[in-house]
Amino acid sequence: MEATAKAKYVRISPRKAQIVCELIKGKDTKYAEAILRNTPKAASEPLLKLLKSACANAENNNEMDPDNLVITECIATAGPILKRGQPRAHGRMFRINKRTSHLTMTVAEKE
Repeated sequence: MEATAKAKYVRISPRKAQIVCELIKGKDTKYAEAILRNTPKAASEPLLKLLKSACANAENNNEMDPDNLVITECIATAGPILKRGQPRAHGRMFRINKRTSHLTMTVAEKE
């Protein structure tokens, strides 16, 4: 049995979020929480919130044991891009892409 949590339109680049996802994939939830609390990356805060949500979903919706959970899947995919401009010389405008992410985390009980 698995429980999933999703966070959509998170204002962080999916490339940066995927780095932190790779750190916690396949780990025990308590160990992953410790990793996220001590990782100095911007993506660790929304992923910690998502981890707590996935554990709560597993406990409340699927009646799983919260102490016996493992992260089976953690994915950061690209969301919509907010397009902004930076004024440059001679009246030109350079585009600045403010990227967003959709984060998905799945937890399951240990075998």
